[in-house]
Amino acid sequence: MARYTGARCKLCRREGQKLYLKGDRCYTVKCAFDRRSYAPGQHGQGRKKISEYGLQLREKQKARRFYGVLEKQFRNYYHKAARQPGVTGENLLRLLERRLDNVVYRLGLAASRSEARQLVRHGHFIVNGRRTNIPSFLVRVGDEITVRERSKESPRVKELMERAAENTPPVWLEYNPDQAKGRVLALPTRDQIDAPVKETLIVELYSK
Repeated sequence: MARYTGARCKLCRREGQKLYLKGDRCYTVKCAFDRRSYAPGQHGQGRKKISEYGLQLREKQKARRFYGVLEKQFRNYYHKAARQPGVTGENLLRLLERRLDNVVYRLGLAASRSEARQLVRHGHFIVNGRRTNIPSFLVRVGDEITVRERSKESPRVKELMERAAENTPPVWLEYNPDQAKGRVLALPTRDQIDAPVKETLIVELYSK
């Protein structure tokens, strides 16, 4: 499957906003965005007039990169959200939040969504008693996400479990540090999603 393998800090610089794609590094003085907050490339510091379409495109790209999904995946999420009752933009963000890799990250069991995606792919988590290695798996209310017993011996997983014990997950999730188990209490509402995107611009882009 295709995936982005370039420098992630360039993505934050291109969007003009911290997307916290590299986990702990984003909170240190080594963060590339803090040192060079302008867009990458020789014309990155130039002043550009952005069209309405450009604003919509940048918002879509920002959302894609924040959640780490490909263009085709993102388009499919939009079409699925448009078919659901309610506000399309909120439905879209809710679908992205329900991805297993995002839930693992929200529980504090990964430093970034890219690390969460790798851990899921390597089979470190069990959903409702079944080993699941699909990062795009959509969780539902009542689903339980548990760290696999064999995985608890991994030094990195141990470190992440200690981290999760001190982490406060979103209100729509709960985490039991004694059992290394998370649970989906409800589907998130828009005010419970801290994604730095204006979903209305994305809807306008795809509605053309």
